[in-house]
Amino acid sequence: MSKRAYNFNAGPAALPLEVLERAQAEFVNYGNTGMSIMEMSHRGPVYEAVHNEAQERLLSLLGSPSGYKVLFIQGGASTQFAMIPMNFLGQGQTANYVMSGSWADKAIKEAKLIGETHEAASSKESKYMSLPDLKDMKLSDHAAYLHLTSNETIEGTQFKEFPDTGSVPLICDMSSDILSRPFDLNQFAMVYAGAQKNLGPSGVAVVIVREDMITDSKHLPTMLRYQTYLANNSLYNTPPSFGIYMINEVLKWIEEKGGLQGVQAMNRKKAGLIYDAIDHSDGFYRGCVNAEARSDMNITFRLANEELEKQFVKESEQAGFVGLKGHRSVGGLRASVYNAVPYESAQALVEFMQQFKSNHS
Repeated sequence: MSKRAYNFNAGPAALPLEVLERAQAEFVNYGNTGMSIMEMSHRGPVYEAVHNEAQERLLSLLGSPSGYKVLFIQGGASTQFAMIPMNFLGQGQTANYVMSGSWADKAIKEAKLIGETHEAASSKESKYMSLPDLKDMKLSDHAAYLHLTSNETIEGTQFKEFPDTGSVPLICDMSSDILSRPFDLNQFAMVYAGAQKNLGPSGVAVVIVREDMITDSKHLPTMLRYQTYLANNSLYNTPPSFGIYMINEVLKWIEEKGGLQGVQAMNRKKAGLIYDAIDHSDGFYRGCVNAEARSDMNITFRLANEELEKQFVKESEQAGFVGLKGHRSVGGLRASVYNAVPYESAQALVEFMQQFKSNHS
């Protein structure tokens, strides 16, 4: 195999090499069945065992809390933006949102199509380069739920703690930092994530929901009801079986790395290395967000001007780096260092940054 790229893509993102190699070995003949996992019936016992194992392994990594179910849903987190208010926003209620960045903004826009919304906290005034202080959060009357985005992929911010919302259900979009660190699932009524950053390939959204949240919403189309997935173990229609198989393999890999405590230690080490290079560059590199709000997953930074940033991207690509251009909506540069990005890739990036600075100062 030729040398692998230094992959800093924001999503679809790096997958663990060990997982890719295992999948490669099983690709044509899974479990001596004479078939790929992609070829077999989702109603058969071989696939169903993988499906159930992925659900159980995910909850196990989170401490096996009681009362929660794992659902596999297609349409990514963007479909969840609509499904959440459709299923949980009742007549006379208001959906509450913490406005922390681009993805929080997309989520509330979908909710506004369904019913009443309220911004419980916001950092718009800083152009989302900081996080709102949740101690000053103001929930509306008759709040159906509070929606929070734990990590803003585009801006590069991350909540380090989550609020106590009392009797108001807390729902969290964890698409870009799920399983990157330990968290107490019991704080949440529901967490959800597109798989393509920390869980597996694109095509699957993972929903972990408290069972008592789900009611039979017969007024909704069948595939937009959480009850449909709960009642049928996410097998009402053909699921993205290969993606779920890959999620199970990634979860095994996380276990091998010491669980959530193990991957958190790795992630902090990688992020700390790159942030240290930014902070000790004598102003050549500038972090975009306030230091206390910095994400361990998406590291955003700028150079003196856009022309120099374009040169940085060009030279980095020539050196084997992928995905360092910032999101088109904010510009700049971004290194996404999800679980599967090796420490060696972070080291290589820091070395490149130092050399680029030396060449262009």
